[in-house]
Amino acid sequence: MGEQLKSVIASLITREGPIPFERFMSLALYDPRGGYFASGPLRSHSGGDFLTSPEVSPEFGAALARYVENEYRRLGAPDYFTVVEVGAGSGSLLEPLLGKLSSFTPRSVAIEVSGAAREAIRTRLPQVEVVPPEETPVRMSGVVIANELLDNLPMALAVRRDGGWKERWVKLDAAKLGLVEVRARPEVVAWLDAFAGDAPDGGLVECQLEASAWLSGWIDRVESGSILVIDYGDTSEGLQDRYREGTLRTYRSHHLGPHPLADPGETDLTADVNFSALLEVATGRGLECRLVRQRELLDGLGLGDRLQEVRRRELRLARTGTWQDRLRLRSKVKELETLLHPRGLGDFMALSVKC
Repeated sequence: MGEQLKSVIASLITREGPIPFERFMSLALYDPRGGYFASGPLRSHSGGDFLTSPEVSPEFGAALARYVENEYRRLGAPDYFTVVEVGAGSGSLLEPLLGKLSSFTPRSVAIEVSGAAREAIRTRLPQVEVVPPEETPVRMSGVVIANELLDNLPMALAVRRDGGWKERWVKLDAAKLGLVEVRARPEVVAWLDAFAGDAPDGGLVECQLEASAWLSGWIDRVESGSILVIDYGDTSEGLQDRYREGTLRTYRSHHLGPHPLADPGETDLTADVNFSALLEVATGRGLECRLVRQRELLDGLGLGDRLQEVRRRELRLARTGTWQDRLRLRSKVKELETLLHPRGLGDFMALSVKC
């Protein structure tokens, strides 16, 4: 599949000339002829290329069930309440989340570009509506969750040059893909001037217009409820040091992968999310927002208390339990600690937008 996609990209550049990086990224990740997410096997699991919080522990989804319940009560327990996960993967988040909802049963929708992932969800959660992105609900009330989704949305690639901006587009040179600097488009410059801060000369910045458009689109769809975005990244200020070399990278087999142009369709392609740009979208629409670290979100949903409870049980079993029970609880403790760790998953950002 990788060679087929390389041929598709090469033919496109031969016909049209160099293409914006976000167009290359869209093909590399989402083209049905070999895109990383749109074709091939399920990606997010222990035998795949990366793990997200739901695969680390079902306690993640169980904690978010309390977020959903809080929103349900805030809206006055409406008859029609929908839970949507965008980029639902294997269903590892929705399964514990829906299993923990005790007071009501919402309509549940999983939006997923991967055919393999859609089939996995249908097998795992037959009660969930599983649809591709083009069948996204038009209007709804409830909660929309996007966990580690926006880091994979196509983005432009820019470099600071003499106080201004250049873009890096993808070219074809002697049958090999490479990067060429071109004059930055006006919309890219406007985003960079607003959110790239004091990036140094030669600094690389990922311009995330599509992430902003994604959030704006969901704000239009959610009549009442909230949108919860969880991802790695930071505010514009927090990203300044990372803009010296940029944050664009690939993953393969749970490790950093090759250059982003090396194997389109064969590696995960991602960058840190600029949450200041997302905040601007929401606050510009007059909406209430809350931006915290994942550990703060989860602690507020009771996961810190859950960790202490499991640690106490582990101590009791150290005196009286079997080795199998001790091992099981030790694993549970490690999973919870991983979700909350301030230098790991706990350092992710969580943006809640009330609609």
